[in-house]
Parts: sequence; structure tokens; C-alpha cells
Amino acid sequence: MHSHDDVLRVGLIGYGLGGAVFHAPCIAVTDGLRLDAIVTRDPERQRQAAREHPTARIVPTADALWAMADALDLVVIAAPNGAHAPLAMAALSHGLHAVVDKPFATSAADARAVADEARRRGLLVAPYHNRRFDGDFLTLRRLLDDGALGTLHRFESRFDRWRPSAKPRWTTPDAQRHGEGIDLDLGTHLVDQALVLGGPVRSVYAELDRRHPDVTVPDDLFVALTHASGLRSHLHASTVAGVPGPRFAAYGSRAAYVKHHADPQEDALRAGARPEGAGWGEEPPERWGTLGAGDARETVHTHAGSYPRYYAGIVDALRNGGPPPVSPEDAIAGLEILEAARVSAAEGRVVTLGA
Repeated sequence: MHSHDDVLRVGLIGYGLGGAVFHAPCIAVTDGLRLDAIVTRDPERQRQAAREHPTARIVPTADALWAMADALDLVVIAAPNGAHAPLAMAALSHGLHAVVDKPFATSAADARAVADEARRRGLLVAPYHNRRFDGDFLTLRRLLDDGALGTLHRFESRFDRWRPSAKPRWTTPDAQRHGEGIDLDLGTHLVDQALVLGGPVRSVYAELDRRHPDVTVPDDLFVALTHASGLRSHLHASTVAGVPGPRFAAYGSRAAYVKHHADPQEDALRAGARPEGAGWGEEPPERWGTLGAGDARETVHTHAGSYPRYYAGIVDALRNGGPPPVSPEDAIAGLEILEAARVSAAEGRVVTLGA
């Protein structure tokens, strides 16, 4: 489906942190996309959306968006986690392509159902795994491609936060049923990046804990993956980390790469910056990582991160028929690992994947 002027018309469902900070600004700066409608029922968010995107129509419900489906090409789903798969199914049923914020679904089975429906209808559906476009991750991939690390044998990755106040959605009695918790939040990104670097996973060991007294779902996570390639990935995420550990520590046969600071794009977007122009996604030199072996050390310029590259990839896929920047199959693989992690944590054992 294409509009007459070859601009893809976008409807955005949800205008909380995901919709307002991550999606809408990136859609707005992407050639070939036009943000035509925003769904939010909260009056304050409606006013914010109208102020920030004055040409978009603001509607209160997804049903109101489906009523204007003929005037849209693509729906971006940034609603609460439990609504992701049902809304994706609804978008597909109205003939619309869909981008789905992480988690793509709250179970691998639901994710497969969405992917199968998209395939049956000949529509694109893509998970929004924007952390593939973090500058530090792009830098690590470049170092691996260049052979600077040799063969990667251990990958340590962290998202450490200090959040003395619990996320309200993580404190409700039915939070688990709605897909809340750190595993489907930051854990999604950690697992996805590990899969990009190391490929399929053979076994999973995990520790999932509730540290804040008010949460009903995990807010502290450790997952150890053994990849079929032989790589071991150790993944950490916490909202109770008073001092963060290294964002990345990647150890190879020739050298190691250690990076302490997180990609700056989220903070810039939260501060209201537009994700465009020279300097977007660049880090100051004092935040760059270190490449070294023994006494030999060098500071490595961090590649500029670019979340808008994701949406440029969506435009390219829809116009030219190529693959999306992230495939549903990638999200399904990640969800299978996170489901194995929950079993591992509950039963205190290593879970083997595949035959």
C-alpha cells in the first residue's frame, strides 16, 4: 500500500515514553514517512502530541485509527507491552504494515502468530529493536568485522540503572500477565544484541530477582547464553544498580573492547533534541571505549549512533521489497531465549534449546 505521493502515512499508537520520545521524532525526520495520526486517550498527552506534531490527527482509541485505515500505510505500536501482539494483529487485519515496539509480543507463540499473519497477508511487520543502532554496538560490530578482536569468545553486556522508585506498571498484581518486568524490557535488547553478535543459542542459565519491595515482576536480571558458535554471552540488567558496570566488555582472541558509557541518543531524545543533523548520536571523546591487549591500549572513536536508520530501513523495505531492519524471526528467537531464562531462574538449572 502506498499513498499517491509515495510518502508512507503513519499512525502511531501510544504517546508515552516510547511513542513520544523514541518513535515520533524519528518518524518525523525520516524521508518518505509522514506522521498523520497519533492515538492517545490521556488529555495531557493529547495536548503534547498536538503541540509537537501539529499536522497529525489526534484520536483517542485504536478503533478510531482503524476507522481511518484507508488513509494510512503503516502503524507503529508503542502501547503497553500486553497490547503489542493484539494491536499488530488488528493492524494487519486492516491491511496495514506494522512496526511493533519491544517486546514484539509477550510470548514466542504470540510472536509466531503475528509473523504468520503478516506473511499470509503479504504485509510487513517488524520489531523495533533500536539498540542495534546504538553507537557503541555499531562500534563493536565494526571492530569485529575489521578483525581487531580476533575471534570473540566472551561478551559481557549491561544495562544498569538506579531507579529508587519502582515503575508503576511493575507493581500491579497482574504485571506478569501483561508482559511487564525487566526481562521483556531491557532484557529484550540485551538478548537481541547477543544474537546479532553470536548467532543461535544452545543453552540458557538465568537469575531473575525482585529487588525493589514494591515490584511484582523481576527488576534485576542475569542471563548466561552459550551460543552454537562457542561464544558465551553474560547479560545483566538492573534498576537497582547504584554504580553501573561497563556497558560492554568483549573479549576476543586478539584483543578486548571495554566501553563504560551508554549510547547518548536516549538522553538527547528525552531532552527534546531532534534526531538529525551533524553530530547526532556522537559521543564526546571522554566517553569512548578502549581496545587493548596486555599493556597495549588505545581509545576507539565511538561510531555515531542513529535510531532514524531503523525507519530509513523500513522505508526501503516497503518501497523496494527488501527485508526489514529487524525480522520477526529475530524477535521470536529472542523471546524463546527469555522464556527459557524464566524456566532456568524458576528451576535453578541450565535450559537447553533446540534438538
